[in-house]
Formats: sequence, structure tokens, C-alpha cells
Amino acid sequence: MTTRYGFRRVGEVDVFYREAGPGDAPLILLLHGFPTASHMFRDLIPLLADRFRLIAPDLPGFGQTQAPPRGTFDYTFDRLADVIEGFTDAMSLDRYALYIFDYGAPVGLRLAMRQPERMSAIVSQNGNAYVEGFSDAWGPWKAYWREPSAANREACRPSLAPDTIRNWQYGTGADPSRLSPDGYELDIAYMARPGVEEIQLDLILDYRSNVALYPAFQSYFREHRPPLLAVWGRHDPAFLPAGAAAYQRDLPDARVHLLDAGHFALETHAQEVATLIRAFLDSAIDPATVTI
Repeated sequence: MTTRYGFRRVGEVDVFYREAGPGDAPLILLLHGFPTASHMFRDLIPLLADRFRLIAPDLPGFGQTQAPPRGTFDYTFDRLADVIEGFTDAMSLDRYALYIFDYGAPVGLRLAMRQPERMSAIVSQNGNAYVEGFSDAWGPWKAYWREPSAANREACRPSLAPDTIRNWQYGTGADPSRLSPDGYELDIAYMARPGVEEIQLDLILDYRSNVALYPAFQSYFREHRPPLLAVWGRHDPAFLPAGAAAYQRDLPDARVHLLDAGHFALETHAQEVATLIRAFLDSAIDPATVTI
């Protein structure tokens, strides 16, 4: 298995991506979350690349994707979805299963609503689409959504701090003996780049647009009935297991699996997630109908 790396130009953005697997295999588009990048899939990709083609781009403002600076580019979730939609067009990705995690969930579900015919299935790994999924830890963000003052913006800045990334986002509920430092230390380094914190604070404010779209996401589920697997780290301090169970309200056939993991379940349970995905997609996708 060889992972390949490249850039694809989408308007004024150079989207970095990693890709593996046979070109004629069923496709999985992997969308990362906050504050990470496509490197979060580094352990999962080799476990699935014998059977699937996998493509994982970095969102604008994250990882190695090169986007214009804040002030000349709107760092909103609508704009991130526009770029990833353009990326799928540029890569001729006509049909794919969608893996959504954290920020990747509202980006990916925007794509699903815009082009439902492209979705063969959805895997949501701690990717929220229901208010039941929110923990009590969202207080500062919600205050900022209600009143976007300078003081409330500053109150969200600790969410970007190294200790928060290392110990809260990655460490909460994770077995420390299975948690490599590679992921969180790289995310901390990405966050320390000039201008990145302000971009991230813009996205924190715009996260309220995702919550406003939850009823539309749920309507999409009911109308189009995509096969869905919700695989969740049960100890996630931000997105509760109730957010996984809620998918079955609109998709009664959705499969829900809770893992003894935290928010970044792939850091400690990549093999378990890969096994669940393989079984789910083998039953959800008819390879004869997949168009790459």
C-alpha cells in the first residue's frame, strides 16, 4: 500500500490531499476536524486501502492546504464546503462514501445536501448533527455565538491552547498507553503558525451556522435515507454519545457503535474503526454501481 500526496487547485486555494488504494475501488472521502488535518487518517488509511480508494483533503485554514489570508478569504463553513465541493469536482469524484468527523461533519453534510446523488454511504465518527450531542463544555462558544464581542472572542481562545489540544481534546477518555504524541504535537504546531488562531476564532463564531442547519441535515437524512454508520468515542468531552444515538431518529436503520475512546478515536482505535467500516460498507455499497 502506497499513500500518495498532492495538491489540487480550487479557485484561489491549493488543496492538499493524501490518497491511497486502487483507482477503480469504491471511494471514501475522509473529512477531518478541528484542530487537526488529514494526518488524523494516517493509521486508518493503510487498514482500508486494499479494498477502498481513500482521499483525505486538508480543509482551508488547516494542515498543508494553502488558502489566502484572513481578510481576503472568508473562513466560514459555507466557504469550506464550497472549496471541498470544488475539490471533488476537480478530482472527478462522482460517487463516494463520506467519512465525517468534528468540523468535517457540517462541511460534509453541506455537500450531501447539495449533491445527494453522490453519496453512497456516510460514516460519522464523532461528527455531530443533533443538539443532543453537545456537552456542557460549549458554554464559551455559545456565548460568543449569542454576542460576538471582543471579550467573548477572547474567552474562546483557550480552546486553541496547547494544553487544551493535548490534554482535553486528545487526552480525555483516551488510554495514554495507546495515544501517540504525533497527532497532537503536529496540531499544536499547526495552530502556532501566524494568523491561524484568528482564522480559528472566526470559524468558532461561524459554527453557529452549523447548528442552524441541523434541521436541514436531519431533513436530508429522512428524504434521502443514506446508509449511515455512527462510530463514536464514548468519552468525547465535546460530543456526547447521545449525538450518535440521535441519528436513528431520522435513520432507523443507522448502525451505532460506541468505543472505549475519546474524541480522536482513530488515535487509539483505528483497527476497531476500520473493521466496523469494512463490514458496514461491504453491505451498504454494491461495487458494481460505484462510479469513480
